Amino acid sequence: MKRGCAVLATSKRIADEPAFVLHRYDWSESSLILEVLTRHHGRLALVAKGVKRPSSSLRPVLLPLQPLQLSFGGDAEIRTLKSAEWSGGHVMPSGAALLSGYYLNELLLQLLARDDPHPALFDVYRQVVQVLASGQEEVLQAALRAFELLLLREIGLLPSLDGQTLTMYPLDQGERYCLVPEGGLRVAGQADRHSLLAAQWQSLQKALHPQASLADLLKVCAVYIQELKPQLRALLHYHCGVPMLRTRQLMVDIHNL
Repeated sequence: MKRGCAVLATSKRIADEPAFVLHRYDWSESSLILEVLTRHHGRLALVAKGVKRPSSSLRPVLLPLQPLQLSFGGDAEIRTLKSAEWSGGHVMPSGAALLSGYYLNELLLQLLARDDPHPALFDVYRQVVQVLASGQEEVLQAALRAFELLLLREIGLLPSLDGQTLTMYPLDQGERYCLVPEGGLRVAGQADRHSLLAAQWQSLQKALHPQASLADLLKVCAVYIQELKPQLRALLHYHCGVPMLRTRQLMVDIHNL
């Protein structure tokens, strides 16, 4: 009986799990609650006990936008962090890239349910964070648009971009179309300031194919940044249920901890 209990307890501990810290909250004078994105277990809440003490070895490790290996245990809604190690690979993004990284984190906090694994999305997030950390400002906006598209696709909120959403009719090559929150992809009207030609939407759909690379999608997004940004932002705000995201305040909250 005791042996069985020991096996059960051991099974609750996860070791060396790839993860990123999305946000941190005060829990007590010396501890934090971490919102983390893990590769195999999805978004989780972890309590990091004693991590705010100056002597804590975890304090400089548990930073957003840094690849980590976490070990944690428990089966409650909030698990307990056991250890954390920096995986290396890139430096912390700065300036506009840092703010963009916090924007990605806010999207994940708003749109991902806890304990819902998305390994492919985790891998895309890791690649995009590497792009942000590289300091290549010319690809920053394309990387954000690519992540928005892939996030929406992964959680089932992006309609097919090679057909009209409500009618299921194929796209007319002579028409322009726009992506709207309640109607999906539809023919653009005179009041629609941002739209793309049918062939342009189809090129995005092709770049979103599971076998396509992130580099392929970045190239397409770079061409259509001005048209995509307002349409994707409107769609994301709609599904987040808020008129505006609070990335800047989120950044201030993190720096105040």
